[in-house]
Amino acid sequence: MQLTTAVTAWHTAYAIARDRPAPLPAELTPVTAAVGRVAAAPARARSAVPAFDTAAMDGYAVAGPGPWTLTGRVLAGPAGHRLAMTAGTAVEIATGAVVPAGAEAVLQYETSHRDGSAVTGTCGPRDHIRRAGADVAAGDLVVAAGRVVTATTAAAAVQAGVDRLWTHRPPTVTLLVTGDEVVRDGPPGPGQVRDVFTGLVEAVSARAQARLSDARHVPDRPDRLQADLDAATSDVVVVTGASSAGAADHLHTVVDARHWIVRGVACRPGHPQGLAALPDGRWVVSLPGNPYAGLVAALTLLDPLLAALSGRRAGLPRRPVTGTARLVPDGVRIVPARHDGTIVPATGSGSLHAAASADYLAVLPADWTNGDNADVLEVP
Repeated sequence: MQLTTAVTAWHTAYAIARDRPAPLPAELTPVTAAVGRVAAAPARARSAVPAFDTAAMDGYAVAGPGPWTLTGRVLAGPAGHRLAMTAGTAVEIATGAVVPAGAEAVLQYETSHRDGSAVTGTCGPRDHIRRAGADVAAGDLVVAAGRVVTATTAAAAVQAGVDRLWTHRPPTVTLLVTGDEVVRDGPPGPGQVRDVFTGLVEAVSARAQARLSDARHVPDRPDRLQADLDAATSDVVVVTGASSAGAADHLHTVVDARHWIVRGVACRPGHPQGLAALPDGRWVVSLPGNPYAGLVAALTLLDPLLAALSGRRAGLPRRPVTGTARLVPDGVRIVPARHDGTIVPATGSGSLHAAASADYLAVLPADWTNGDNADVLEVP
């Protein structure tokens, strides 16, 4: 099947959606609420880690050469800060407790012997004391700008005394599902189809920590589409259907032609997709109404767009792909494939059945041959 030369090449369209948008403004975020977001500025330790000399083992803190006289016990907590040791003394100590001033090593239980208040044993080459600042010094970088904040990253920041991080605000998304034939729930009647896009768009949005703030059905009327598009206050408006050239396809009439950056992509399926930048800063992504074609378009334009707005950079991993596919001479064929690289036989642009049993979609150029590497898109 030939594609017109007026459309955007698939890789170009993907790159535009990935590279054109700037990350959304930064906001100061509690560390616990920052997980999944992208750090907009570096964060540095406000306190050292450890913050004090601490025992790395259970045993006896000892001062000077042995044998030692046991003078007390220190458990985790502030009590150790009030103690000072002199040569020839020992203090029983728990892992994580403050090592008293004057202690030279922690003698492990396993290498020591206690008889009443007398402690004997031999200290090894390691002192088993974690010195203050040995892991992180105050002022050290703990979260780099551009890093996705994981739960472990957040915990490490808290450990270093950081309570808040500057993170990019996650984008918000409005979904307008067009079509008089679409029903939102219940079994479809004659001539009707179920809305499959709400769940797909919500899943794609979640990968960038974006929030689907509104999803609504819009009948095939240009005035209604215009009104709902104007009313959407989210960063991104996704419109399903209404994007081709049929009698019920009104999106390109509603959105001024000057605002479209991508208007048709050289791929099958998913050709009638588009990306527009509105003067007020909102983005419009149009997805074809056929479910599989719409999924292809969501991964081509919506996924990298949301990643960019949230401060991420979407990537295109490559994997070897095996099987047969009907290639597109002047574009790419996008096929479902499993983790082992085998192509799942497709069932057409209107069905999600093949994609549902796949792990990713493979982007096959016109010169692809069986076993070649191809760019892949993870199926949500």
